[in-house]
Formats: sequence, C-alpha cells, structure tokens
Amino acid sequence: MAKKGGAKAAAKKPMEGVMALDLPLAEPTPAMAAYFQKCHDKIGFVPNVLTAYAHDMAKLEAFAAFYNDLMLAPSGLTKLEREMIAVAVSAENHCFYCLTAHGAAVRQLSGDPALGEQMAMNWRAADLPPRQVAMLTFATKMTRASGDIIEADRAALREAGFSDRDIWDIAAVAGFFNMSNRMASAVDMRPNPEYHAQAR
Repeated sequence: MAKKGGAKAAAKKPMEGVMALDLPLAEPTPAMAAYFQKCHDKIGFVPNVLTAYAHDMAKLEAFAAFYNDLMLAPSGLTKLEREMIAVAVSAENHCFYCLTAHGAAVRQLSGDPALGEQMAMNWRAADLPPRQVAMLTFATKMTRASGDIIEADRAALREAGFSDRDIWDIAAVAGFFNMSNRMASAVDMRPNPEYHAQAR
C-alpha cells in the first residue's frame, strides 16, 4: 500500500536541510546560475546561505555582490583577517551557520586547524599579533555595543597600523556579519555538512 501523499510528499522540499522557512526557489538568472556552477566547480557544493537567498533573485544578487566585494575585493585586510572578523563576530552572536562556514575558511586560509577552533571559541585564546588583536577588539566592541565606539577605538586601530580605509573595511565586514548572523539565526539556517570536515 502506497504511503499517503505519494511521490510528491516523498520529494525533498527545496529548503529542507537549509533553513526553517519553506520558500520556493526562484528561477535563477543567468548570472546566478553561472555563480552556482562556479561554486560547484570551485568547492564542490553551493553554500546553503546562497540557496536560502535563492527564493528571490534580486536579494540573492545583492547579497552575493556585497559579500564578494567585502570578502574578496582588494583591501588592506588580508582574506584571512576578513574571515577572522567573520568568526569573531559570529562567536559573539552564537551563529551556528557562520561559525561553521567561516571557521572552515579560517582553517583553510591559515593552514592551522587550531586557529579555527580558537577563533570560534574565544579569539583571545589565540596567539595573535597586536594588529589582529586590535582589529578583533574593535569588531567585538562593534558587535556588542556599537554605540559605545569613540575616537579612541579608531585611534587604537591606527596605532596598530591600519589606515582609515582599513578601518572602514573592518567596520563593513563586522557590520555585514552582524546582519548575516541575525538572518541565519532567525531562519535557522544550517551549514552544509561539507564544512565540518574541511581543513582538519
């Protein structure tokens, strides 16, 4: 006897295992179809955060463009430093998705699995140079109490060797991940299983 609901009930919902909201996937634009293919070619899967945004192509395109600009475009911050900010902010916000995904990125970029764990648990436990301590101290304060930031906080970054443009980038990355963390937690976004084993 067939189970009630038949084949349609047995079919996997588009967002099952991605997030708690059951939203239909939109028809991908050529640019986003190519972007998803690039993800498959480069890392072997499409990050669930992109799938979560794929119910609305305009939102997906805006998210992807801003993310790629912040995390990959030329900057006085290294790619590792930007990922470290992502993990430090996500640790403050207890964001499971971003801690998992960006913790994996820290492990990959640093070649140090222990650093990825330290960043996720408590970045202060890591043996970091003064430059990165200053950077993460600022990002943490911005996450906890952005209204309390004063000129002395920016001055501390300048003393650590950051330019004013670098300070903008630190703030922009921290601000982006505060938004992303809140969205991921609100919709119970789940990281791709592949992240857990990366760079171990």
